[in-house]
Amino acid sequence: MWRSNPSASASSLRPAPTSSAPELNRVVTAAAHQPLAERLRPRTLGEVIGQQHLLGEGMALRLAFESGQPHSCILWGPPGVGKTTIARLMADAFDAQFITISAVLGGVKDIREAVERAEAVRDGLHAQRTIVFVDEVHRFNKSQQDAFLPHVESGLFTFIGATTENPSFEVNSALLSRAAVYVLQPLGEDDLRQLVARAQGIGVMPAIEKAAEDRLISYADGDARRLLNTLETLAVAAQREKLEQVTDVWLLRVLGERMRRYDKGGEQFYDTISALHKSVRGSDPDAALYWFVRMLDGGADPRYMARRLIRMAAEDIGLADPRALRLALDAAEVYERLGSPEGELALAECVVYLAVAPKSNAVYKAFNEAKAFVKKDGSRPVPMHLRNAPTKLMKELDYGKGYRYAHDEVGGFAAGETYLPDGMAGMQFYRPVDRGLEIRIGDKLRELKRLNDQKD
Repeated sequence: MWRSNPSASASSLRPAPTSSAPELNRVVTAAAHQPLAERLRPRTLGEVIGQQHLLGEGMALRLAFESGQPHSCILWGPPGVGKTTIARLMADAFDAQFITISAVLGGVKDIREAVERAEAVRDGLHAQRTIVFVDEVHRFNKSQQDAFLPHVESGLFTFIGATTENPSFEVNSALLSRAAVYVLQPLGEDDLRQLVARAQGIGVMPAIEKAAEDRLISYADGDARRLLNTLETLAVAAQREKLEQVTDVWLLRVLGERMRRYDKGGEQFYDTISALHKSVRGSDPDAALYWFVRMLDGGADPRYMARRLIRMAAEDIGLADPRALRLALDAAEVYERLGSPEGELALAECVVYLAVAPKSNAVYKAFNEAKAFVKKDGSRPVPMHLRNAPTKLMKELDYGKGYRYAHDEVGGFAAGETYLPDGMAGMQFYRPVDRGLEIRIGDKLRELKRLNDQKD
């Protein structure tokens, strides 16, 4: 997909020719031993595939290129969508020294070396800008991220960070406030087909059957690097077997079971579990099943899924259908007994049940309101009639005096009795909704209130 040319200047901003042949002829000049992803790396902004919401005419990042003034930024997006490519093209466009630091392997020592190199070219005979590109910037800790701040502020270098994680959570606020954030998207099907065509255009791949190409696109799942690495693997295998066409049957034999890109601990993971939870809350069983299966297909731990279903039953269904919580617990137990894949059916049954069950977050809201009240309120004393009186002294001090035993009252209810501390009369946390069992609970509470009011 990409090719870097350090000697490129602002002319790199010109769109590439619409005809693919001249463009691909230029790419062929790359060394044959280079990985395919490097051989196809764009040399100009116009060659970049995808991200047109940022790089199209009049779009934010395109305008930044055309301004002639580099600025610090963070490129946030999933793997294989062009973050490194865009950073390199910015260095080319601004005729800047390009320094790469990997946050996975690097540390403060690498930052110091970058500072020294930036000072050297700034103070040299031919003054030059420097762009410091930090890959996987979210892997740097707070002190390492802070080390960039004085140099970004002084203008010694322009900072560009690439991350697959939400910068709001992973990048220090001080550094985040000094950098624009650009959100990159997974490549679409048409984008990925262009990549396949480019690879074929430089003779890397034989003809590809339509069904095989469709499977490749699906397999890549929006990740250009994954697609190109797969094409490179297939090209070697096809050459070895002297294939004239890549068929879907052969592709399946070489690739094995199709896998999807899935980050079991990152942003995509939490976005997907959020989609599942909201689909259940929104009473859409089909959407809930889809997201549930997506997570299983991506390698999510079914035990984690079971815990989340239990949470959904308590938070979003509550007393509108108390059976939901029991069913979620039963589904978790069934999975523990059967394991995968048999136990996953019980979890799927639970997903559907939770989605179609009546919804109430009345208990969830009441619990949070009570917590918030207690946190800000003082420690009110327990009323005397509610206190325990296990000793003679306590009884002499009127502990428990006047308490009415509800079971001895008509209907098992001590009408007019109070159970909250003094000064909290009329306080209400729990407000049942008009759905499911809570309809009856609401009727019961209104009747009890009527009886209490009669005693006033």
